[in-house]
Amino acid sequence: MPRSVNHVASRARRKKILKNTRGYFGARKNVWTVAKNAWEKGLTYAYRDRKNKKRNFRSLWIQRINAAARLEGTTYSKLMGALHKAGIEINRKVLADLAVNHPEAFKAIVSKAKAA
Repeated sequence: MPRSVNHVASRARRKKILKNTRGYFGARKNVWTVAKNAWEKGLTYAYRDRKNKKRNFRSLWIQRINAAARLEGTTYSKLMGALHKAGIEINRKVLADLAVNHPEAFKAIVSKAKAA
């Protein structure tokens, strides 16, 4: 009896990965073993960078808040301490958005934090 191999499933599996590696450079897009390795490595980078993205955005928000706070005559750390002491619960994402898009609202928050 001849050996039976399910070529339909194995070809579909290879095609799926080769489709995902479209646009890669050189052999990474069309040579099966190279493409498979590049695709797997890409998945590990994607997993890692989903975590790094959160760090990068938090860092960006802090820089924006610090820049806006210095225009108001204070620093980021003093502002955050004053907000905590005043009991104003506002996260960095919203605070950075206010600093960039609504400077008058940010100024009001800073003055309220300084007063407390």
